[in-house]
Amino acid sequence: MKPYVILNAAMTLDGKIATKKGSSEISGEDDLKRVHELRKNSDAIMVGINTVLADDPRLTVHKIPANLKDNPTRIVVDNKARIPLKSRVLNDEAPTIIAVTKKAPVNRVKSLQKKVEVLICGDEQVNLKKLLEELAKRGLKSLMLEGGSTLNYSMFEDELIDEVRVCIAPMIAGGTKSKTLVDGSGVDYMNNAYKLRLKKSYKLGNDLIVEYNAIH
Repeated sequence: MKPYVILNAAMTLDGKIATKKGSSEISGEDDLKRVHELRKNSDAIMVGINTVLADDPRLTVHKIPANLKDNPTRIVVDNKARIPLKSRVLNDEAPTIIAVTKKAPVNRVKSLQKKVEVLICGDEQVNLKKLLEELAKRGLKSLMLEGGSTLNYSMFEDELIDEVRVCIAPMIAGGTKSKTLVDGSGVDYMNNAYKLRLKKSYKLGNDLIVEYNAIH
């Protein structure tokens, strides 16, 4: 068992989710409200450590009317427990779970355990399948993935994504070092690409929203 996973992201027309300097202001105001509505309706929200280090997000519902009980449980995939102890995701606005590996320094893990729950899932890389199984055991039935390109690919690779929702903004960023929606090692041949089935598409402000179901 695992939660139902929705990968949600905003990207430019050329598939970039951030520039080479990390700038990621892509969504329009209407899309930001859509994203926070999705957060409100999800049991959990998951990001990788690089997202936390780059943006220091709260991962709460705050672009639309909401109460603290509307905030999803926050999950951070952090192999070596590198998350700064002053990160906003460690505040008391919502429950937080940090997924680490056996390679994480013991002192870092103990410091984190004073603030939030820490799950050890894997030897050198967080075992995402095991992590999602643990989340399901905790009653989390739906998970919104707001990962970076590396975590997104790993979730596809393990066939853990059920749905994809993408906001495509009318802009071109370019840059060979700019992050795309999915990076990772990638497939060698197009016939090995991860398949999706279009669910719906619609215009939202100046942006285009496309929603797909994953085909396993």
